[in-house]
Amino acid sequence: MHLRLAFSIASIVFSTISSAATLDQSPASPNDWGYRPDSVKSETNPPGFVWRPNKEAASYEFQCARDEAFATGLIRADQIQFACYCPDQTLAVGKWFWRYRMIDKKGQTSDWSKARWFEVDANAVAFPMPARKELIGRIPAAHPRLFVRPEQMDSLRQRAKTDLKKEYDALIKQCEALLKNPPVTAEPPKYPPEVKAKSEEWKAIWWGNRTYTIKVLDGAATLGFGHLLSDNPAKRQAYGELAKRLLMEASAWDPKGSTNYHYNDEAGMPYVYFFSRAYTFLNDLLSEEDKTKCRAMMRIRGNEMYAHLNPRHLWSPYSSHSNRAWHKLGEAGIAFLGEIPEAEDWVWLSMNVFWNVYPVWSDSDGGWHEGSSYWQSYIERFTFFADIMRVDLGVDAFKKPYFSRVGYYTMYLQPPGTIGGGFGDLVADRDAKANRVLMSALAAQAKNPYWQWYVDSLGGPVNEPGYIGFIRGAIPAVSAKAPDDLPTSRCFTGIGQAYLNTNLKSAKDNVELGFKSSPMGTQSHGYDSNNSFFLYAYGQRLLAPTGRRDIYGSDHHANWMWETKSTNSILINGKGQTPKHSAASIGKITGFYTSANFDYVAGDASTAYGPDVKRYVRHIFFIKPDIFLIYDDVETAKPATVDLLLHSPVEIKEKGQKDIQIDVEGAHARAAILWPEDLKLAVTDKYDVPPRDRIKVKEWHLSAQGKTDGTDNLRQFITIIRVGKDAKTLDQAGDRPQQTFQCNLGYWTLAIPREGQLVEIDARPIGRDDLSSNLLAIFRGAASDEVISIKKGQISREIKPHKDDKK
Repeated sequence: MHLRLAFSIASIVFSTISSAATLDQSPASPNDWGYRPDSVKSETNPPGFVWRPNKEAASYEFQCARDEAFATGLIRADQIQFACYCPDQTLAVGKWFWRYRMIDKKGQTSDWSKARWFEVDANAVAFPMPARKELIGRIPAAHPRLFVRPEQMDSLRQRAKTDLKKEYDALIKQCEALLKNPPVTAEPPKYPPEVKAKSEEWKAIWWGNRTYTIKVLDGAATLGFGHLLSDNPAKRQAYGELAKRLLMEASAWDPKGSTNYHYNDEAGMPYVYFFSRAYTFLNDLLSEEDKTKCRAMMRIRGNEMYAHLNPRHLWSPYSSHSNRAWHKLGEAGIAFLGEIPEAEDWVWLSMNVFWNVYPVWSDSDGGWHEGSSYWQSYIERFTFFADIMRVDLGVDAFKKPYFSRVGYYTMYLQPPGTIGGGFGDLVADRDAKANRVLMSALAAQAKNPYWQWYVDSLGGPVNEPGYIGFIRGAIPAVSAKAPDDLPTSRCFTGIGQAYLNTNLKSAKDNVELGFKSSPMGTQSHGYDSNNSFFLYAYGQRLLAPTGRRDIYGSDHHANWMWETKSTNSILINGKGQTPKHSAASIGKITGFYTSANFDYVAGDASTAYGPDVKRYVRHIFFIKPDIFLIYDDVETAKPATVDLLLHSPVEIKEKGQKDIQIDVEGAHARAAILWPEDLKLAVTDKYDVPPRDRIKVKEWHLSAQGKTDGTDNLRQFITIIRVGKDAKTLDQAGDRPQQTFQCNLGYWTLAIPREGQLVEIDARPIGRDDLSSNLLAIFRGAASDEVISIKKGQISREIKPHKDDKK
């Protein structure tokens, strides 16, 4: 009897234990957002909490407290839909702990997760996320709902005759052009069976269907907004009738056809948000039958996007296209809220992305890993959603730290007049003027006077055309302020990029070096290798990454541009960083300093070359305004060859390793590789994997290979690059660095005499295995010495006034 009872109790206990839900807490991969926050100070109060989604989860519970036992100051939340959470209240300053657990689809509860800590700083930006019911309740029940609210329309119609007349006239001009030449609305074609993916014919259909879709549905939205504003009955009717025809004929396109999200997202994404805009602008003209057709079609498309993004994008968001899909789905959710059952979930997902995992390609410092071209494209699209959030949800996106700094990225990367967009896809010939429209919006929305100065220097504010331009015309103007009190150089740590400049006001008077060593690696469109650099001077590109994208993922794109050999970096045993085009091939900026006299930046790409490389640290000193010292410190597991690479869009002439010349009109560079000696140099203007014939580009590539005797695992390269507007002056001063350079095993020193001043830089290793741990730079001026010491990555600065003027 007792044994039987004991056995029954044990069975019950065992059954309870074995049936508990199991929480997956496996570590994040390099492609994952990761558990956040974790052992950091948060710049927002509260932070957004993110954890690994569990496939069996029906919902999650969350706790946050002042102690690890979760007994003090406890904050709770349950019935959490996604694997993330941002509280709707701010937290007290200081240290906090957080954890979560799940309730699975059988109703079983898991154990609590590991507890993680974070700190709330007193200066953190208050940015709580409104609760779901409150946030959704802010969206108007009536139409229009995107960019404008129904109660605003009377005022906007009046302003169209007064202070917004210029913007209104531009909108009407677009409407009249559409009336005169309406878009064709036949469903765009699918790829023929014989078309090869990534081929030129494939590209024409792939991108052609995108532009075709936008022409039809943005045309409908433009006409629909004209219909809302016009006080001319005949015009109002004409705009509305054409807009409705375009909308309804596009609604008949097969949602699983050529504009399907998975089949061609470049057509599928704009379909969703332009259709949603047209639908809400035209809502008063649509019959119930029309609305039913629109809703049925959009439900298929929206749910497909939602399924693709949830939960994937909340945990593994490093996908380029998904980073615009989420807010386009958000627009659709707002437009169809209360009309499509799942629309509320679309809105809620989009806002959770914004609060908890956006932006993906940067931390809060304002950079953009994918490069300036993709920054402009993606942030520009986001600003549309920022307009919508402000009007329809009462959310100011520019309170988020990233968006309060976003404009500095392009200010430092592309001072006015700059040709060339640094690192990333589609940037080689990018003009700073390409930033004008986006920076106009950012300056106005963030009310930033420096960004407004930048806009003015590019020609003045200019808005998006059509209904966007009309809406933004109502934003108050911002007074401009020149960047005279800003440092001329800036480091964007989150993307591992630093831009060293002499003049933020004009590229014609600027010397700029951009450097990359990124914790985001070489993934997506930010594929340039770590510890690589570019050099612009006086409005010209002198040294730069090479290649031209003919089509994404082509042979040339993947096997030249994604490879280290295309950048100003190094090869080890003839090989570059691995895995290429990957989040796992990482670097890190380990030091940054800027002053009026000189700048310093260092990056560590030791792990990016695989296990055969024990250390690769690159140090760059910028002795302003025109001399760069580049010190490469390499240690390999076995003796290896090391190639130093330089690339230029203009001819590289070499007369030995201490006389490398690059000349273009108005800008000249002279490079001298001071150490090691007896390098083997080669220059070519060929690619081993050339782009397609339609790409007409010629660039030059120099490699300098050091000899190895098969015993030395340590390699140091010391390179001086001087720039100037006049070649003759450069050549006359060309031998100075060579005469004042000394290098011995594990030690080197360089003195650069200049008129009225002297720059001394030396490296004194603490030990044989610690070559780059102790660097010293002294800028000796007429009245004082500026001394910069770098010891094990820690930078200290000291100004030493002279006791007399004779030193």
